[in-house]
Amino acid sequence: MRTVEVSEFGGPEKLRLVDRPVMEPGPTEVRIHAVATSVNFADIKARQGLYHNSGRLPFVPGLDVAGIVDALGSSVTGLSIGQRVIAFPTEGSYSEYTIASRNLVYVLPDEVGWEEAAAMPTVFVTAHQLLTEVTRLAPGETVLVHAAAGGIGTAAVQLARYLGARSVVGTVGSDIKMDIARDYGANHAFNYTREPFAEMVLEATHGRGVDVILDSVGGERFAENFRCLAPYGRIAVFGNASGSYGSVLGSELHASCRAVLGYSMGTTRRLRPETLLPSVTTVLGLVADKTLKVPIGARYVLEDAALAQTLMETRQSVGKILLQISTGEK
Repeated sequence: MRTVEVSEFGGPEKLRLVDRPVMEPGPTEVRIHAVATSVNFADIKARQGLYHNSGRLPFVPGLDVAGIVDALGSSVTGLSIGQRVIAFPTEGSYSEYTIASRNLVYVLPDEVGWEEAAAMPTVFVTAHQLLTEVTRLAPGETVLVHAAAGGIGTAAVQLARYLGARSVVGTVGSDIKMDIARDYGANHAFNYTREPFAEMVLEATHGRGVDVILDSVGGERFAENFRCLAPYGRIAVFGNASGSYGSVLGSELHASCRAVLGYSMGTTRRLRPETLLPSVTTVLGLVADKTLKVPIGARYVLEDAALAQTLMETRQSVGKILLQISTGEK
């Protein structure tokens, strides 16, 4: 089977297309014939050897997949060969066939097309978990989403509005991306390259600040979060796209009753996979009935995985980048 693997850490040129034998599923596993997979920033971090759970070399990148059940382990129930599914594979998804644990495979509604299915698992489930399980957004609160024109950003903006946020503010890195953040529901969008975003957020919230901040960037911008975080506000840290993490002093939390919370989809998949089902069920339903829009920014074939990652790494992408692997014919 055609598979993209990383045999040494480094740039996009380290992605190699190889031929590997098709794997057999274990007793509690499912084999999936992949139709498409998405490119996520964690794939780039893993390729660079910087992801918090970087595996041993060589490894196959990729966090999620949409495809057709091809084989079932002896103990698997509730699925049948030929079903359309999405899944979080055990060892990467840049491949014609992937293996996933049964509890991380979900039946795909007929109303959800292949491209939507491939684009939504990681970003929409992460966004839903951040807003409902981590920060526990309440109706009427305000939300700040960093990187609001990206995959998780556009998902979080939409979900925050759906969950009853009074106002959603997005930060982005260009004027074009400001328009995109607004298109997906942001009440305000700011280009952080022009001036410190905290001033703009405070002005937009009449000096009060926001109740929830979703931060996948870290670095210097992390400290600026506290300038526009309201009393009892919560910051969810779920990445460090800037290359570094921020730090917090207890004095920034104590008297203001504010909190900093961490979240990792990878850790949750490993340690608490059962907690993902409510989020998966909810977002699949919202995508199926068109409440949520799934933005597709670019499409590549599996052989061009390096080009796909380069586009994301240069921060020129908008929405999700897909790798198309097969036609989806049963």
